[in-house]
Parts: sequence; C-alpha cells; structure tokens
Amino acid sequence: MSFLRLRVRPLVACLAALACLGPLTSARADAAVDNAVDPPVEPAEILAVFPHDPQAFTEGLFYEGGFLYESTGLIGHSVIRKVDLRTGKVLAQESLPEGYFGEGITSWQNRLVSLTWRGGVGFVWSFPGIVMQSRFEYPGEGWGLTRDAHSLIMSDGSACLKHLDPITFHIFSRLCVTASGIPVKRLNELEYIHGEIWANIWMTPEIARIDPVTGKVKSWVDLSVLAEKINSLDPDAVANGIAYDRENDRLFVTGKYWQNLYQIRIMDHKK
Repeated sequence: MSFLRLRVRPLVACLAALACLGPLTSARADAAVDNAVDPPVEPAEILAVFPHDPQAFTEGLFYEGGFLYESTGLIGHSVIRKVDLRTGKVLAQESLPEGYFGEGITSWQNRLVSLTWRGGVGFVWSFPGIVMQSRFEYPGEGWGLTRDAHSLIMSDGSACLKHLDPITFHIFSRLCVTASGIPVKRLNELEYIHGEIWANIWMTPEIARIDPVTGKVKSWVDLSVLAEKINSLDPDAVANGIAYDRENDRLFVTGKYWQNLYQIRIMDHKK
C-alpha cells in the first residue's frame, strides 16, 4: 500500500472540511462570529521538553503509573505502545490487526481501551501490559477517548462527545460542545483534567477546555508557540495528544510527527 493511500484520513478529511467550511480557520475564530462573550485564550508555557518519536502519527495519549501510553494511526502503522517519558524509549508495543487505523486510547481499571477511525471497532487490551483481549463495536467514526469516574468519553470528529458504558461500551448519552453559542467541530484527542474535558481541535494549535455538564468551552489553550518550534511543512503535523499525570499534577502535549513532547502550564495550572 502506498504512503499516499496510508494518509487517506488526513487528506480526505481536510478536503471535506474545506468543502463544508471554506478555508480552515481556528475554532475560536469560527466561534467569534456569535455575539456571545468569547472564552478566554490561555497561552501555553513550556516547562520541560522530552523526546518523542517523529515517525509517530499520534492519535491517542495518556500517562499512568509512571509511563506514557500512545496510540498511532495510519493503516499498517497503527500501534499501541508504552513509552518511557524521559528517554522516549518504547518499552512495549503491539500492532493493531491488519486494516485498522488506530485512534484514541484510555485506561479503565485493569484494561486499556482503544478506538479505530472508520472500522467501527474498538479493542480491549490488558493493562499495564499490552495484550489484546477482546473487541467491541460502535456506530460512526472513532477519534479521541478519555474517561471520567463513571464512563468512557469518545469523540468522532463532530461537535458532540459520546459517553460509553465502560463495561458494555453502549453509548448512553451525548454532550454537544459550543463556544460563544457556536458548535465546536473537529473535536479530536481527549483528556479529563481537574473535572474538565480537554480536546485537541483537529488542524489547529488549540485545545478546548470543556465543561462536562454544559458542553460550553470555558477557555482555549493556545499551543501556537509549540507548533512554531516544530516548524514542520507537513500539514498533518498538527498538535494532537494530551496526557495528564494526576499524581504529580503535570500536563503533557505533543503532536503528529512531532519530535518533542512538552510539559506545559497555563495561567491557572501552575505545577
């Protein structure tokens, strides 16, 4: 399979966005057409820099038990891996079954749950070891995945998030996300931090901090300074990947094909 065919998701989805929305703009610029008060913008401050595999098409990321867990995309290149934060060394890795495009991941108790893009199939893996145990099905596309105390939270590229039962994987509710009264589309990789849902907005350097009850964007985290440091000419090398170290209150972000992973803080996230 050719490299161009492997990259079908970014190219097709980008064309679809252009056709439906006109020129791609930032999520907060889209929202600014409404007269409501715009959510504040919080620039990211870099606290530390760690190595990241520049060949990784990052789709899912989380931190737990002292290690990063990462899911990568592209047909034939989709893997789930356990990574040493300090060195970037891959400590364990398993490939998705042939033909699947890997997407978001999260942990639930002693299991790791992963999504695929258009396959309509998710996989359950042992955790913290990575051995496939079972599979499940869901309607529509799979993009990002995280969890709160009671459910899995899934994005599908639209403006609405889905809550899944972590045992049966049935969708039991939806949360539609808005900023200044306007739906926020292209919700991608997710993380649950301090009682908020954080979401990368695909094809932008922005993270939306979402109220999990109302769906309203409370603020935007601006990763422009990080994207500038990457300085990539590849249009697919966008910010994607949020991981939170709950024990040490550390926040990490990276992107597709980024050679670095960054520990950052924002105005009200000081540690």
